[in-house]
Amino acid sequence: MENPSANKKSPINEIDRIMHAPARLLIMTQLAVIDSADFTFIMNQTKLTRGNLSTHLGKLENAGYISITKEFVDKIPRTLIRITNKGKNAVQGYIENMRQVIDGFPNT
Repeated sequence: MENPSANKKSPINEIDRIMHAPARLLIMTQLAVIDSADFTFIMNQTKLTRGNLSTHLGKLENAGYISITKEFVDKIPRTLIRITNKGKNAVQGYIENMRQVIDGFPNT
């Protein structure tokens, strides 16, 4: 006989693994508030190294959560990072999912 609750998805198993990494969560929560920022601003806010930030930005871009634009402003290179609609939805989904996880903890 099958357990009916076995077919239910547990909120903890539904956590967005791309978003859940601490560094990527820092990046996404910054962008969710301001929509876009340059690389240096995000690096200063998150305290990540250039290489570490670049790696995490690549993963977020591959997931479609951010877009990255490289341009020159007065002959100075600038990297602009924007949160996409998919990224905004992912942040909201992550928050809702984490609330379900927390609400599911037994009272102690």
